[in-house]
Parts: sequence; structure tokens; C-alpha cells
Amino acid sequence: MAESYCKSYYAATANPVPPFPRLEESIDVDVAIVGGGFTGISTAVELAERGVRVAVLEANRIAWGASSRNGGQITGSLSGDRAMERQFARKLGRDAADFVLNLRWRGHDIIRRRVEKYAIRCDLKFGHMQAAYQPSHVAELEDMYRAACAHGMESEVEFLRGPAVRDLVGTDIYHAGLVNRRNMHVHSLNLCLGEAEAARGLGAQIFEDTKVEGIRHGRRPELVTAAGRVRADKILIAGNALHRLAPMRLAGMLFPASLGIVTTEPLSADLARAINPQDLAIYDTRFVLDYYRLTADRRLLFGSGTNYSGRETADIAEVLRPAIVKTFPQLADVRIAFAWQGQDGISINRIPQLGRVAPNVLYAQGYSGHGVATSHVVGEIMARAMTGDTGDFDVFADVRHWRLPIGRFLGNQALAIGMWYFQQREKLR
Repeated sequence: MAESYCKSYYAATANPVPPFPRLEESIDVDVAIVGGGFTGISTAVELAERGVRVAVLEANRIAWGASSRNGGQITGSLSGDRAMERQFARKLGRDAADFVLNLRWRGHDIIRRRVEKYAIRCDLKFGHMQAAYQPSHVAELEDMYRAACAHGMESEVEFLRGPAVRDLVGTDIYHAGLVNRRNMHVHSLNLCLGEAEAARGLGAQIFEDTKVEGIRHGRRPELVTAAGRVRADKILIAGNALHRLAPMRLAGMLFPASLGIVTTEPLSADLARAINPQDLAIYDTRFVLDYYRLTADRRLLFGSGTNYSGRETADIAEVLRPAIVKTFPQLADVRIAFAWQGQDGISINRIPQLGRVAPNVLYAQGYSGHGVATSHVVGEIMARAMTGDTGDFDVFADVRHWRLPIGRFLGNQALAIGMWYFQQREKLR
């Protein structure tokens, strides 16, 4: 039985969409996709636009996992950018830096065009600020500003200090800020649902409440479910939780980090304007950071304190309230209306993991907290790969990823210890 959406702001304000059926027959397609989150749905749109017969199988609801539980920020940041350049240089040489730069903004363009093309109602807004939490972080933001200007973004970025930062966010805790007008924020669930509707309108078959129990490999592999099967030329395993379908290939490569987000009751127009007058999405410069924005109905959506042990927090609202009040003391008495948790898929080197289980069975996973934009880039790359253009896919597939041979539980503890070390070192800067 499929699980319903968690009790989030996104689920409570989701656009009405005609239901997607459960697979109860055997069908034949060109490409079958396991996972109905951003990766699977975005790939389905790309394939359907190319006239490919595609089916998506989701065990729960479309965007049930991290795709409907995230902060909704679409930024040009990449966790593993330096590692990417080093790894990609093995295949691309001096072109690796340009390849990574393109990845930073490619997802923005895909999302913006798709929202416009299919008239997706998802509260897409522009404007973001990265805020220096400590004085020692200011120089890094200045370097980022200079790099952006060097790449032709002078009209889209602005570096601010002191009082100028407080003009954009109603708090005294930041020392500087890098404003980026190309970055965006969005109602994540409505974006994914809108894309699923677009894919369905293009002929894609999308199924919910359809758990894939296994893959039968062969010249034309099959996805096996409780009530039906899907035979295809190619299969894509698209999601962070699907290592069970290929344990020999995927086990030990990805680790869950628990994220927590809350949303307040609607704020008055004056209060919303006081804390965020330009309606920016914001996150700070810490290794484990706070991130927040205003929703379309003027609620503060606030996330913080990613838990790298992989375990959920007993009461995420009580954990996050002090961070909200520290940032905005004027919200001390504001009620929290929604609180939910989810899981990011963390790769050890922070590089997305794209590869093959078999010649005709591919996988994509591991965006390490940057999934909204990255998943759309990956969707385009995977669609191209499955229709004959493997150039970008091969760059990712050539990356050497770490695999921890100690099991997921111990792996998460090792990851948590590593994150704790970086947090402690950061406090000494």
C-alpha cells in the first residue's frame, strides 16, 4: 500500500491533479523508469518530448520523497564542485572547469523553460542571498562574487556588507551577503506534479502505488511488480532509495542525511516585509547551514540542522524554533503550522552518481542536498544517454566514487563524525 505525503506545507497546498493509476497489467515501452521524484519525472518529460514511449513506476506518490520535502531553493551551488573538476579532468582535460560551470546553471534554464512551456503553477520566484555567518566567511563570498563577475554575471550578482545586508533581511546576525538574481525558489511538490502532468500529456505512462520488486535482466529487461510487469529497451533506476534493486552495484555508495523543515502560520504583510522585503531565498555559509524563504502566502519556510546520522529527530519543530528566533527575534511568538522531515542522498565525494548496472539498465542518484536543480540536469543527461548521446553521461560514469564496505548504519556514523569534525573546525575560524 502506498504511503501518503507527509504532513508538510507542500502537501497541504498542492495543486489538484487527476490521480495516477496503479499498474495492474503488463506493458511494453522503450524506457521504463523506477522512481517518481524529480529525476524520474524530469527524465520522463525529456524522453516524451523526443517521442520515446516511457513509463514511470512510483511505489508511493509522485514526488513522495525528497522531491516534496526540500527547501525549494534552486541555486547554482554544487557541493562537490572542486572534486568534480578534478575527476572530470581525467576525461575532459582543461574543459572540466567549463563543464562544471555549465552544470551550475543548466538546471535553472531547464526549470524556467519548462514552467513557462507547460504553464506549471509552482510559485516560481527569482532572487537568492548567501549570507556570511562569521567574519571569516566574508572573504569566501567576495571570491565568489569576483568569480561570478568574471563569468559575465555582473548584472545578476551583488556583494553587500553590514547595513546593506540588513536592508534585505531583517536580522543582525550576518556580516555580508552575496545576492544572486539568477537563482530561484519554488513550491517543490507543485513543480514535480506539474512536470508529471506535462509528461502524461505527452504520452508518458505514470503509475503510483506501484512498487518495483525486482529487475529481470536480459536483452529487453523487465520491471516486476505485484500486479504487473514492464518490458523495456532500457531501464533507469532514478532515486536515492533504490539500491535494493542493484545491491551488488549500488550498496555502500550513498548515505541518507535527515533534513528538517518547518513552516510558520501566515505572517502579516508588514512582518513579512520586515524580515524579507525582497522575497529572497536565503542560506548561510556554515557547513551545516540554515536556509529559509517566504512562501506565496507569506509563511516563513525554515530548514536547518541536517542530521548526518540518518536518524529522524523526535520533535523537529522544537529543534528548529531556537534557530528561527535567533535569526528573527520578532518571530518568537509566531506559531509553527507545519513540521516535517525527509532524507537527502549523500555521496561521499559529493558528486552525483550516474552509471550502469547493466548495458541497458542505468542509474542516477546522490545530489547531496542540491537536488532540485541537479535532478533536472541529470534528467536531461539521462534522456540523452538513453537515446544515443552518452557524452555527458560518460563524464559522470567515469568518476571514481567511494564505497564504504561497513554497512549503512556504520557508514552513517562515520559520516556524522566527519561532519562533526568540519563543524568544530569551522567554529575556530
